Amino acid sequence: MPRRSRLVNVKIRLAAVPYHHGDLRRTLLDTALDAVAEHGPAALSLRDVARRAGVSHAAPAHHFGDKTGLLTALAAEGWAGLADALEAAGGFAEQGVAYVVFTTGHPAHFAVMRTPGLVRGDDPALAAAAARAGAALETGAGEVDDDPTTAVAGWALVHGLASLLLEGALTPEEGTDVADLARAVTGRLR
Repeated sequence: MPRRSRLVNVKIRLAAVPYHHGDLRRTLLDTALDAVAEHGPAALSLRDVARRAGVSHAAPAHHFGDKTGLLTALAAEGWAGLADALEAAGGFAEQGVAYVVFTTGHPAHFAVMRTPGLVRGDDPALAAAAARAGAALETGAGEVDDDPTTAVAGWALVHGLASLLLEGALTPEEGTDVADLARAVTGRLR
């Protein structure tokens, strides 16, 4: 009889452990993005991400090692998405529009991308994605002129615009979307 009771307890314990179907890594990334959107990247905790995802507290550590690993994965994903947007844009001014649209559409990614002290800068995926975004920006700027400060000036302009929009310090007029506002601002680069 004691043997049976132990089996029943084991089954009950196993049934109480959260079980996750699907792509757990993706779920953890999405859950972390939600947490970053609510409280910022510095306040992120693996335990909170696990609780929100309905998995054991060890699950995020299994996939990312630690908080820095999770934030590094989010930053790499953000830089890769930005690189895709910049590469798809036609010309330097449209790259500026793509930058503003991407960053305002992905504020949690942008928050992590803007706080390099919280990520592993030597991570190969992060370094490659950031380099790709930088190369796309430099290519676009090169179409305007040969002055290397053109890329910096363009980035500063659209980064500032994106930051003002995300902070709520600036809002597009009614009937104007973010892309229209960004296009009007980047039009000053010509």
